Amino acid sequence: MVTLSDIRNAQTRLRAIAIRTPLIEFPLCDADPRRLFLKAENRQPIGAFKLRGAYNKIASLSPDERKRGVITYSSGNHAQGVAYAARALGTKAVIVMPDNAPAVKREATAALGAEIVFVGPGSLERQLKAEELAAQCGYVIVPPYNDELIIAGQGTMGLEIFEDLPNVEMILAPVGGGGMISGVAAAVKLSKPSIKVIGVEPVLAGDAQASLRAGKIVQFPAAEVVRTIADGLRTQSVGEINFLHIQEFVDDIITVTEDEIRLAMQYLSSNPATVAEPSGAVAVAGFIFHADQLPPAKLAVAILSGGNIDPKMLEEIRSVPA
Repeated sequence: MVTLSDIRNAQTRLRAIAIRTPLIEFPLCDADPRRLFLKAENRQPIGAFKLRGAYNKIASLSPDERKRGVITYSSGNHAQGVAYAARALGTKAVIVMPDNAPAVKREATAALGAEIVFVGPGSLERQLKAEELAAQCGYVIVPPYNDELIIAGQGTMGLEIFEDLPNVEMILAPVGGGGMISGVAAAVKLSKPSIKVIGVEPVLAGDAQASLRAGKIVQFPAAEVVRTIADGLRTQSVGEINFLHIQEFVDDIITVTEDEIRLAMQYLSSNPATVAEPSGAVAVAGFIFHADQLPPAKLAVAILSGGNIDPKMLEEIRSVPA
């Protein structure tokens, strides 16, 4: 299990590379007595939080391991995080991406100097390809979520939230493979156990909620999870290490519909500072549309995990009447 010391060590490593992102208050209707702040991870150099875990992992490798190069498997944001961190540390990066990854993410990853290998849409398929190439070429695998150094890197968000808003009562985080929520939940629960930590994921990729309810990891079919607009959350199951942290530190996981995600994106797009990709908007959707499923809290933070949205999608979202 990741410790507070692990997360603080990651925070030290990241000072020269990741931005300490701000908390931006999100306007709610006058009738809503709650206050919501957004952890604006869309401000990171790669436009998403994934840089935190990727850099912490690669910076922790030995010089010999870095010489061999690194490989990962990702639908986009972790791909960019690994490519950015590898370039900063002088290491070759190979990325296995699904062929349905958004063009904006494919192009950004290539622009950072990574070698890209495309496979089908299933998260398990890209993981197996990465493991095959690692065995053949000697690359070091940088997992997108199932790794304690990745978890500790993502947990630095939790430390920042607690330091900047110590009276926070609830934190909502998107859930894909579980790297973010594992780290954030560990950071805040080990700092102040009374803070509620709630995961949010699409109904169409609700494997983490199903796993928490069942008490064991539940895997969803690739054909089901690829239907969600939230491309960064199309994982078929949470990681084993992540699930241990979720069971230990996460209070609940709720799900949101595709329409709720789109509406949250539309609300967020009214402020240029809070434009979110679909995966980045799910925590806000959970807060707005599922108050009845949340613990009572007057002061909350939703993690806006990324802003790497295709311009055409953003235009479409903004053009639909609210």
